[in-house]
Amino acid sequence: MKKHYTIGMAGHIDHGKTTLTKALTNVDTDRLKEEKERQISIELGFAPLLESEDMEISVIDVPGHERFIRQMIAGVSGIDLVVLVVAADEGVMPQTKEHLEILNFLGVKGGIVAITKIDRVEEGFLELVKEEIALELEGSIFEDSPIVMVDSLSYKGIEELKESIYNYLKKIEGRDTRGAFRLPIDSVFTVKGQGTVVRGTVYEGTISEGEELIILPKGLPTKARQIQVHHKPASKAYAGQRAAINLSSLSKDDVKRGDVVVSSEHFIVTKIIDVAVKMVDNLEYLVKQRMPIKCHIGTSEVMGRIVFFDRNELTEEKEEILCQLRLNEDIVTKRGDRFILRRPSPPETIGGGWVIDPNGKKYRFGEKTIQELQRKKLGNPKDRALEVVYQHKCMKVDELATYTSLPKEEVASILQEDEFILFTDSFVTHKKVVEAITEDLYDFINDYHNQHPMRYGMNKAELISEFSQTFPKQLIQFVIEEGERKKAWIRKGQFLSTIDFSPHIPKNWEKRVGNMLKEISKDGMKVRYLENYLEEAGIPESMWKEMKYFLVEHKTITPLNEKYYLDFEIYEKAVQKLKENTSTIFTVQEAKDILGLSRKYIIPFLEKLDHEKRTKRLDNNRVWI
Repeated sequence: MKKHYTIGMAGHIDHGKTTLTKALTNVDTDRLKEEKERQISIELGFAPLLESEDMEISVIDVPGHERFIRQMIAGVSGIDLVVLVVAADEGVMPQTKEHLEILNFLGVKGGIVAITKIDRVEEGFLELVKEEIALELEGSIFEDSPIVMVDSLSYKGIEELKESIYNYLKKIEGRDTRGAFRLPIDSVFTVKGQGTVVRGTVYEGTISEGEELIILPKGLPTKARQIQVHHKPASKAYAGQRAAINLSSLSKDDVKRGDVVVSSEHFIVTKIIDVAVKMVDNLEYLVKQRMPIKCHIGTSEVMGRIVFFDRNELTEEKEEILCQLRLNEDIVTKRGDRFILRRPSPPETIGGGWVIDPNGKKYRFGEKTIQELQRKKLGNPKDRALEVVYQHKCMKVDELATYTSLPKEEVASILQEDEFILFTDSFVTHKKVVEAITEDLYDFINDYHNQHPMRYGMNKAELISEFSQTFPKQLIQFVIEEGERKKAWIRKGQFLSTIDFSPHIPKNWEKRVGNMLKEISKDGMKVRYLENYLEEAGIPESMWKEMKYFLVEHKTITPLNEKYYLDFEIYEKAVQKLKENTSTIFTVQEAKDILGLSRKYIIPFLEKLDHEKRTKRLDNNRVWI
């Protein structure tokens, strides 16, 4: 599967991020500002760097300090590499250092340092500039990162930077696009003739055009009418990509930045989250118990208060602090999501961390609560196993031991519990995962019946192919077999249908089809072309093929050849009449006389008997078998 990567540009204002992005991608990201009201497009600051059969790389350039904080937080789950931009003539600035702290809080491990504007520094001093910048970055996440010298206007060093980017990304595993879809919205607008469009970074999962969606925290149902990735229509969007989605049945006023588009109701909506927080170095002001904070999480910017359980204030703390955020508005989050805390006034970044439990409760002040939060932070073995299984939907038992860092014996013990399901000897899933997929499969099969009521059901291979784009194939096969065993659906040959479904003529066409069949019956053995009857009955040509198949399968009509179809009972009575009035061997002329048919009808009639192995041709005669 194609791997999708996003590069984030970070650095002090006016250090050349936009110009460097243009040199890398040939896209002036400032130009996109004029386009955002006119079409579905990837948000301001995004540009494609590379698209091949197996890899897609996008670049985000976020100019301006405040926008950097908002957008980097919003896009961090889609960022695989950060390029720290430092101007050669100014070096590491205070704002650069704050960006480094934010990236650290958001879990970014490192990246590449691009020293820009090298044309403004004498060549003899460049090595000295490089050393000074490297010295300034000691102790930061960029301490051991590659440093590339570039001039974005003359393109000096650009190819070297691209090569560094490719080499870095080749070592990174592609994102897991399975599981439920989640996209935090960072902008909403209206396109004339299309309706409401939302944009954001796909945090996890995959979205397909036409898929049913939910807008959280409001719980509004909608559908993905259209999808675009980098100005191009796309049938799907994957984790790690930037996507614009045209939503159906919603106005622009129904949706706002900070809302989340999801494909499952299992995501948690909450106002109280238990968190692990680290504070910035050298806090200028005290952080006090229950003081107001602004929490940036996903694309949400929510006011709230920070609640400590082992202190009432702090000025400096190097270790993680276990505490709680009580927010003024609902957010959508899950364990492991990263966030940044800002002081509303005077505005400054005070810290950041990760969610250890999105379902926080109100606890008592004291050591007992800290111990409980510590336990949550570490997660007991079962919790860790559940989290991994929920994320991957199913996996091999050995893989579960690796992902949870638990001994195989302990994993084996956990899997003895009834809620875990072992199948095909080596795979494990969870009862809730199976129940959720079973419900999705049932709804999908039921929708198929509504769209194709004359068919027996959905082809099993097609169903597996459809759902294998979202879930592991072996899991879908298992759930289908389990559903059949538990009578959630039944299988007839290669077709799956719900237990209470029977193929039928659509109700709105029953009367016309009934009238058509009467006409065919009235014409007896001397019928016209079937298409004539269908057309006269006012049945759309798009339905002819499926309706012919249905009527033949249900022995309502039977074909003499591709054009002539008889009423099934009339055909059978004609066969019986012919058999009763002929000996073992008979001629074409005898058949014509007995049934009163011309050669136009008797020849296809006799050839049908041959095909059904009721008769066998012998020279110009027929022999009953």
